[in-house]
Amino acid sequence: MARQPDDKAAAKFATSDGALIRELALLLDETSLTEIEIERAGLRVRVARNVSIAASVPAVAHVAAPPPALAAAAAPAATVDMAKHPGAVPSPMVGTAYWASEPGAKPFIEVGTKVSVGQTLLIIEAMKTMNQIPSPRAGTVTQILVEDGQPVEFGEPLVIIE
Repeated sequence: MARQPDDKAAAKFATSDGALIRELALLLDETSLTEIEIERAGLRVRVARNVSIAASVPAVAHVAAPPPALAAAAAPAATVDMAKHPGAVPSPMVGTAYWASEPGAKPFIEVGTKVSVGQTLLIIEAMKTMNQIPSPRAGTVTQILVEDGQPVEFGEPLVIIE
């Protein structure tokens, strides 16, 4: 027989863990993530939202295939996976990336900036905490792969340093 929680346990959950769940739900809204999960003191909490994506249906049921030469010309160029670039700096966390310490301030880096090991590249805000992302190597910033204020995922490439 399953044990039912008593009223004290339910009240404790509603006050302490309920606030955590509300904070995680707000983080989902702020970052446009679909789910987030944390574990704290043996309690694991997962907050997710249902997202449905409608597939577009072409208006024409049958389309003749273009000639092979035209099809090859219309094919998009192969995309390069920047995460595999040897100079890629991956995001160590999920959050929102910012180029500067505050709105209107000078960005930490720009394309062409020479950086040293440990120099701040950008900031990632996660759960209302600003986390400085240091350069793992010295070199020159050749690409910035995220926009200011863009949500980022764990492992997503942020910057290319060569």
